[in-house]
Amino acid sequence: MATVQTLDKIRKSLEKHLGKKILLKANKGRKQIITKEGILEKVYPSVFVIKLDDETNGYSRVSYSYSDLLTDNVKLQVFKNQDKLKIS
Repeated sequence: MATVQTLDKIRKSLEKHLGKKILLKANKGRKQIITKEGILEKVYPSVFVIKLDDETNGYSRVSYSYSDLLTDNVKLQVFKNQDKLKIS
């Protein structure tokens, strides 16, 4: 089981990338994976919020918990200039 310190480390690593463009890959179940680009907008004690570039799907923001990153249900890549850097 994930400890509070592990989730806190994930949160602190995300705080360093606030406002940066990221690539989001999320597992929605039943082999459905969405891939979207957005900006890491907010980091809260239990969740983080991503503002999506593509608003055609009816929502402009999504939020996930840090345990989603820990269990690989969500993967993030931070864009640095033209390159992508994987953070989890």
